[in-house]
Amino acid sequence: MTTKSAPSAAQKLIGAIAPKLADLTDEVLFGDVWERPQLSKRDRSLVTCAALVANAKVDQLNFHIPRALENGVTQEEIVEMITHLAFYCGWPSAMSAIVKAKELFAATKPAGG
Repeated sequence: MTTKSAPSAAQKLIGAIAPKLADLTDEVLFGDVWERPQLSKRDRSLVTCAALVANAKVDQLNFHIPRALENGVTQEEIVEMITHLAFYCGWPSAMSAIVKAKELFAATKPAGG
């Protein structure tokens, strides 16, 4: 008997409408690119969050900031990255990102914290 694993986040989000995109997300992006040993997951998370801030892709930070925290990036480092990028990618992008980060930090506080 084969046991099926739980559907991935990509499968849940877009699998019904874009199954190939969900498969590519799971197999290529997270199954291959994120697993390459040349950068740590921590570094990949910081680089990914920086790219999302620079490109004003704030919605994608909903997934990637909590993942960055899980991968060892600190809240202070995320704030500093956003502050630094304000001068390279624009104030509006940084302001939108810092508001999103504040919201996500509040949502990831440990109970009683």
